[in-house]
Amino acid sequence: RCTQLLSSSGRTSLLTLQRLIALLQHIPGFVYLRQDITTMCGIFAYLNYRVPRTRKDIFTTLVKGLQRLEYRGYDSAGEVAPPSSCVAVDGSGKDDECGICLFKKKGKVKALDEELYKNDSLDLDAELDTHFGIAHTRWATHGEPSAVNSHPQRSDKNNEFVVIHNGIITNYKELKKYLVSKGYEFESDTDTEVIPKLIKYLYDNRESDCVSFSTLVERVIQQLEGAFALVFKSIHFPGEAVATSNSIDVRFNRVNRDKTGNLNEYERSRLTLFTYFLLSRRGSPLLIGVRSQYKLSTEQIPIQYNNGDSRRDVQNKNYINMVDNSHSLHSVNDRMAVEFYFASDASAIIEHTNKVIYLEDDDIAAVAGGKLSLHRASRCAGEDPVRVIQTLQMELQQIMKGNFKAFMQKEIFEQPESVFNTMRGRICFDTNTVMLGGLKDHLKEIKRCRRLIIIGCGTSFHAGVATRQILEELTELPVMVELASDFLDRTTPVYRDDVCFFISQSGETADTLMALRYCKDRGALTVGVTNTVGSSISRETDCGVHINAGPEIGVASTKAYTSQFVSLIMFGLMMSEDRLSLQKRRLEIINALHKLPEMIREVLALDEKIKTIADELYQQRSLLVMGRGYHYATCLEGALKIKEITYMHSEGILAGELKHGPLALIDYHMPVIMVIMRDACYIKCHNALQQVTARQGRPIILCCQDDPEISKMAYKTIELPHTVDCLQGILCVIPMQLMSFHLAVLRGYDVDCPRNLAKSVTVE
Repeated sequence: RCTQLLSSSGRTSLLTLQRLIALLQHIPGFVYLRQDITTMCGIFAYLNYRVPRTRKDIFTTLVKGLQRLEYRGYDSAGEVAPPSSCVAVDGSGKDDECGICLFKKKGKVKALDEELYKNDSLDLDAELDTHFGIAHTRWATHGEPSAVNSHPQRSDKNNEFVVIHNGIITNYKELKKYLVSKGYEFESDTDTEVIPKLIKYLYDNRESDCVSFSTLVERVIQQLEGAFALVFKSIHFPGEAVATSNSIDVRFNRVNRDKTGNLNEYERSRLTLFTYFLLSRRGSPLLIGVRSQYKLSTEQIPIQYNNGDSRRDVQNKNYINMVDNSHSLHSVNDRMAVEFYFASDASAIIEHTNKVIYLEDDDIAAVAGGKLSLHRASRCAGEDPVRVIQTLQMELQQIMKGNFKAFMQKEIFEQPESVFNTMRGRICFDTNTVMLGGLKDHLKEIKRCRRLIIIGCGTSFHAGVATRQILEELTELPVMVELASDFLDRTTPVYRDDVCFFISQSGETADTLMALRYCKDRGALTVGVTNTVGSSISRETDCGVHINAGPEIGVASTKAYTSQFVSLIMFGLMMSEDRLSLQKRRLEIINALHKLPEMIREVLALDEKIKTIADELYQQRSLLVMGRGYHYATCLEGALKIKEITYMHSEGILAGELKHGPLALIDYHMPVIMVIMRDACYIKCHNALQQVTARQGRPIILCCQDDPEISKMAYKTIELPHTVDCLQGILCVIPMQLMSFHLAVLRGYDVDCPRNLAKSVTVE
């Protein structure tokens, strides 16, 4: 059945994969790893009940909440498209008071903010006693980013029902076919549009006028398959809104997206306004902040359980509209004035209130008449029957870091996921094939080139150095790795049959961007490798690879380096797919990539040991890092991390050059870190180690597990899992990242914002 599904789908979209997962879960022993489809999505909503606010104040709150979540970034697996923003509000004029107005604007949240203030149809000074608004960012899965495909999607031209949707509907084709047969016309390419059409169909065919909005939504959800978070609004139910969520797992071990995938579009921000609220969570984090100048009715909210059948007992099923005071949270005063904030991250709430309720999986939160109640379909043995109001003890900048001390630390520990995301949809471990969708159309031209030139600055340059050797082996082409500034200073000859790679986390690095234009003027094929969709480099190159590392906030790059590393390795694997002599080598690397995320977790488990070593080093003024072969880049990158955030002098040294000068620095007091792994350079590195110890050096050695010969010569060792030589640098650089972090903390410096440095270097 899986084979039939793949062959009939043409190309394996996320939709196809979710159906595959459903089939594969019936196989004994099939294991998948959990990752919610809405991980990178941001949700923010604000409800003011009997707390007068002008429409301008409400827009400001919503837009700021959305901007607080922008650090989460946007993810893309290929082509670049600009984001767009949308607002759905109740009409403000006398004639369209109950109507729904849609405003759509291409651009980020700031563009939407500017558009709202330009629009004359909205009375921004109007004071609203009660109002509810929701702001949202999500990934597109169907249809190109455009006004007609952006959300909210509508049921008809009169906007009787509008829906905003996060995720994917896997059975939308079947639903669409049915609705078309009933005379409903579709105007977009999205899977979402079936939802407002379906709820209108159910409304038009309702059994009685007493059917509530929430009952209609429940009936819609019963027909949907997939992962979704939905918010509904309707002119037939003024003052009401319904939202629900149902997330399934799409990250797994043995099933992978195909060469192109369907999560390739740059995402869009959306803003939708409502007045009555129902929210559900399954697998995606949601919390509710509460603010009132009056006392709250309770410090914990009991869960209300519902086990009815909506078709048999419509009135009992409409529990959402019947909020019991004894089971709800509200303000204790005559007006019951209260404000609620809903978000997927506390960073959007903390500036308003520190009183929050965290929703558990399958919770449904309803706010009606200023009362918050929580519902679940049924009760499971051992589950907590209440949700307690908690007090946040953190500041805004801290809460965005989760449980980590700094963004850099958080990003180091995100590397198992970021590396997996870099590979997701590009490597099929079952067939041992690799395809980078952004390069597919230019692959023949790349294979005909005479040489590869990799250009970058700082960490991006080191990613090129780290992969140069394996790229030369797999492509059988000469590979030059250039610092962008030096490349420009030399006016390096570039020819039409060269392929030039430009690596930049931000995609805006000034020197790299100028080198790109220099090469483009000389007719070379240009390839971008960036982590920022819509950046200058991604726009100006002929083709490219988005590394999918997720947002990196710390100035010192960590997960972007390892994702750049993996991206370049995948390029080499793609280039060598038709080389029979390299198949054994390719298979070895692909198998190692499959195990890489788990090996990274093993390395991260050494954090405490690395911290202990940092305790001995943090008062030193200099530090040398030595290695050779694949690990020369590891030394350069490790030394750079130490320079950036600890302000210690640190130098990455090629071990083969030890006798050509650096050996003069070695003595008992000079800290030395050496990278000695079991690879082709093992014996040569062992010779360098003997030279260091002969001069009373006390080397700290990164080595393979169970290497007693190295251990007995080392002052201290950090034993790492062994993998294929060309990927070992990823496992070796992580201890250096952790070491630099702990050194900076011990020396009392701001890890995320080192002096004199910026995340994106936009000047020469």
